[in-house]
Amino acid sequence: MVKVTITLEEDILQFIDRQAQGNRSGYINALLSEHRRRLLEAEMIAALKQDAEDPEYQAEIAAWDNVVGDGINARE
Repeated sequence: MVKVTITLEEDILQFIDRQAQGNRSGYINALLSEHRRRLLEAEMIAALKQDAEDPEYQAEIAAWDNVVGDGINARE
């Protein structure tokens, strides 16, 4: 953990204090972790949509799908 100093508007700090139940750092960490998770999820969904709309990428996936079932056993 790293200790930092930040400046907050008074009404924001009052809100945090009401919500944090005595643990400002824990509350702020939880909020930021959830926000980061949502951003990463949105980025992943956007990338998957982009891949789904890319005919070149889809052709490559189809080619690999054909190879997967060709009967080669990696254990041999």
